[in-house]
Amino acid sequence: MTFLAYRPRRADRRALALLAFSAFELLLSTQSAAPGEIKAPADAAKKAATASKAAAADPSSQELFRGKVVLVREAVARRKIEAREEFDRQVALETDSGELIPIVPDWRGRAFFQDEHLRDRPVELVGKRAKGVPYLQVLIIFTFDKNGTRQYTDYFCDTCGFAMYEIKPCECCQGPVHLRYQPRDLPDYIKARLPRNSAASKQRP
Repeated sequence: MTFLAYRPRRADRRALALLAFSAFELLLSTQSAAPGEIKAPADAAKKAATASKAAAADPSSQELFRGKVVLVREAVARRKIEAREEFDRQVALETDSGELIPIVPDWRGRAFFQDEHLRDRPVELVGKRAKGVPYLQVLIIFTFDKNGTRQYTDYFCDTCGFAMYEIKPCECCQGPVHLRYQPRDLPDYIKARLPRNSAASKQRP
């Protein structure tokens, strides 16, 4: 019986080399992790970067909105307007002047639809509204503690140290997240447009 040696063609050799290199990179990334450390998935890091960019993009179009986030059906009922159950899960910012501004349930605004702890309390929202569209796209959420101190508000995974912006399992370890409050001032580009006394205060105006 005759055995013939297999000699890969040039294209096959390139493919085998690429496969070997990819395996080597995977081995290095695994060995570089500390014991017990869980590497964040690439898509989680990508989403976090996207969220950060979205908040920083085009500050000139962003405004400060003050009031309380409320359920729309309850808000219109106080105005003697009867609405059906379709409004039960809709939320809006009820401004200090009484205007109702519906909120977009996107990566940041969705938390108000999910979490009753964020509703019916004073908030300051940095966000933007497109021309001709009544909805508010929320980018940054500030709440206030019992002393009236302004707090940047998001969700947090204690295991991975990941910030999250809605209620769902951590995108890294799939563990639970919780509300996080951090005393923080308004962004400089927002303060620059406010009256001097209001901008300088760290308390609710």
